[in-house]
Amino acid sequence: MAGAEARLGPGLYFVATPIGAARDITLRTLDILGQAEVLAAEDTRSLRHLMEIHGVALGGRPLLAYHDHNGAAMRPRILRALEEGRSVAYASEAGTPLVADPGYQLARAAIGAGHKVISAPGPSAVLAALTVSGLPTDRFLFAGFPPAAAGARKRFWAELAAVPATLVIYESPKRISRTLIELCESLGALRQAAVCRELTKRFEEVSRGTLAELAEAFAARDVKGEIVLVVDRAGEVVPEAGALEAALREALGRASVKDAAAEVAAALGLPRREVYQAALKLGEAE
Repeated sequence: MAGAEARLGPGLYFVATPIGAARDITLRTLDILGQAEVLAAEDTRSLRHLMEIHGVALGGRPLLAYHDHNGAAMRPRILRALEEGRSVAYASEAGTPLVADPGYQLARAAIGAGHKVISAPGPSAVLAALTVSGLPTDRFLFAGFPPAAAGARKRFWAELAAVPATLVIYESPKRISRTLIELCESLGALRQAAVCRELTKRFEEVSRGTLAELAEAFAARDVKGEIVLVVDRAGEVVPEAGALEAALREALGRASVKDAAAEVAAALGLPRREVYQAALKLGEAE
């Protein structure tokens, strides 16, 4: 391969692969895939297809499947290859290894055994979504996939509600509508967000707005494709002067102090404790 680097030294190479557009692959990744003595992948079919697109021959080299279901059994085999002084390249199904990917335990095992671990950076759905979201990028938290069970999801959202960083969440297209509704209740309906769908692919789409606007927009949609949800940090929404008092007066006219405070806090994206104290003061004044 023209411009290829010198022969790879022994070690475990984590290579990032395209999340959509095949041409997003880096030249260094192609070099590593072309030279590594052993290849491992979360999805061997995806890696084989990617190599075929770019004219990288597998030859007689082993291509090992390494994923959540066989990691414990496959790690010893990969570690043996490293002990023999061989170069091993590992690729996620798409994107950067170890980000919502089973490579973490492999990295830990290799590091623990004293082997060299090298990163060949490249495509990442997290960074791509942050780039197009229009939301702050100076501090962000990748929260991964939310749990499926209702109770676990409620705790998950509660933990994220006050995080002073932009939130990046992976979600299934089947659950994105449910997630947006839950986030309106947990984080506040007025918090800004972006639903990034099919990034770098043919039907790429980025929908921006408040959580309430996005929840309404996705309520009746049949959504398909990979989704990254980006949500603005806590404390960015500042209601207009008098908005809190007006909202509380209206809610207190039909609900208890506790329920009114919870409703208004969610609607304005404000801390529940702060709104509850304001509701108590308003009641005392009257």
